[in-house]
Amino acid sequence: MEERGTGAAPGLEAELVSIPATPRGVSTPETVTPTGQRSPRPPGHGGGAPAAGANSAKSWTPTPAMVSPRFLSPSISSAVGTPMKRVLVNLRGYLEEVGHLTKLNPQDAWLPITESRNGNAHYAAFHNLNAGIGFQALLLPVAFAFLGWSWGMIALTIAYFWQLYTLWILVKLHEAVPGRRYNRYVELAQAAFGERLGVWLALFPTVYLSAGTATALILIGGETMKLFFQIVCGSLCSSNPLSTVEWYLVFTILCIVLSQLPNLNSIAGLSLIGAITAITYATMAWVLSVSQERPPSISYQPLASPSFGATAFSILNALGIIAFAFRGHNLALEIQATMPSTFKHPAHVPMWRGAKVAYLLIALCLFPIAIGGFWAYGNLMPAGGILNALYAFHSHDIPRGLLATTFLLVVFNCLSSFQIYSMPVFDSFEAGYTSRTNRPCSIWVRSGFRVFYGFISFFIGVALPFLSSLAGLLGGLTLPVTFAYPCFMWIGIKKPQRFSFSWYLNWSLGIIGMAFSLALSAGGVWSMVNSGLKLKNIEFILVIDPVNCPTQPTEVEEKKHHTYRPASNPPSKHYPMHSMLRKQKFPLNCPIP
Repeated sequence: MEERGTGAAPGLEAELVSIPATPRGVSTPETVTPTGQRSPRPPGHGGGAPAAGANSAKSWTPTPAMVSPRFLSPSISSAVGTPMKRVLVNLRGYLEEVGHLTKLNPQDAWLPITESRNGNAHYAAFHNLNAGIGFQALLLPVAFAFLGWSWGMIALTIAYFWQLYTLWILVKLHEAVPGRRYNRYVELAQAAFGERLGVWLALFPTVYLSAGTATALILIGGETMKLFFQIVCGSLCSSNPLSTVEWYLVFTILCIVLSQLPNLNSIAGLSLIGAITAITYATMAWVLSVSQERPPSISYQPLASPSFGATAFSILNALGIIAFAFRGHNLALEIQATMPSTFKHPAHVPMWRGAKVAYLLIALCLFPIAIGGFWAYGNLMPAGGILNALYAFHSHDIPRGLLATTFLLVVFNCLSSFQIYSMPVFDSFEAGYTSRTNRPCSIWVRSGFRVFYGFISFFIGVALPFLSSLAGLLGGLTLPVTFAYPCFMWIGIKKPQRFSFSWYLNWSLGIIGMAFSLALSAGGVWSMVNSGLKLKNIEFILVIDPVNCPTQPTEVEEKKHHTYRPASNPPSKHYPMHSMLRKQKFPLNCPIP
């Protein structure tokens, strides 16, 4: 019991503030304050007897804003007087004990993911759409070329509903423990698997899904900017064009400028732009493909392989493409952390409402891309996906304005996706800084972190040009984040009854997801061994045995190249495509003439 008299008006007696000893398990009547948080009812409103010696009309009760983690943050709590501070700290602990105040880390008020908690269902839909639709969706027709119609549709449908179920699990587990919010994927993994094992299992795949995707977006965005410039400018700008690496640098600078927005809620507008552009260019890609005449030699039979082992690994690679098309689960908890939460209005309600709308739109994009792309090109689909097929088969049949618009939309989507996928990395940088200095990042420190991260991503993309060849292996290693770990987390935290339906379902999906992860990782290793590491954008030449290196592509290769062009067009009009395919046909250890 503490005495409060410093703030009393003249002529009034000092008032006493008491904290009743409520037994565990006994609920305390509460009211909802204008800030959305709960506090005990003031005496005289049905909440028990008033404090001793206090008038009910004059009684004073600390508001939740005064006992919130932000108020008691290290930079402010030192300014509060010692007696008052003890009262507020004790009251905060009491409210946490009976479950009326969520335990929050005071450091969360300084970090970009949890700095702003005014999100809503609309923001959740924007973020999930921006994170869920990307360049991986354009590769779905490639998977159908290996699986065929039946198995392709079955695999895509199962993967869609599987990942939707695991997303529902993550949304529910965000506040599974009363008085605790798991704001990050690694935090939930630690709660489910233990402190050390959770970090080992979840840290690498989540970091790769954030930083690796950001690096891939720089490469794709830079190359698409170059194509857009070539289509719009044409022969007028062919005298001294920028190299591919220079376009990467231009795209990286644009990403760094946009990354100066402070927190996850502040990029909701960018996520909306990214969602609109992704839906638009995905729709344009399959509509333009279906509206054009199909190649005469098209076939819908799965691509044949020379051996049973090669066929098996090709199927695994196709399943990996389908699994990798569903991304964004590593950001689900972070998106939900931006929303306010009370006992009456928990955060999982608007989060799930926004996620349902987002994934309905995602399904309306992914399924038409896979079906329309495979119908238009069959097993002639290039390895680069539906946009490469559109450019290879119909670059002279489609107006340049439509092609340029499609490429520009891809650039906008890559810029927007870079921001949301980089936010967990920014959060980690600032968490390390604030934990060491015990103060929030200044605007210069925050900007420095983001500039550093942008150029590190650019350097990795340029210095490791074979990174795309590791996509199958790394995709297999990160697959459990979406399909397996959430099922095990549900078992570890919710603890369903043994041998119940929920117990069997989650154990089965988790084990199958881990098995697929190992199989897809093996398929990625086989792909690297079979095709080697394909180097991109290297300015030097590796020559090991120049005597046996060819100086021209073989005649068979030239004929294969010409099958990718309509017969009515002269080969000279397809020189960019011809040059790209020609470079891929030379051995890795030979110079390209």
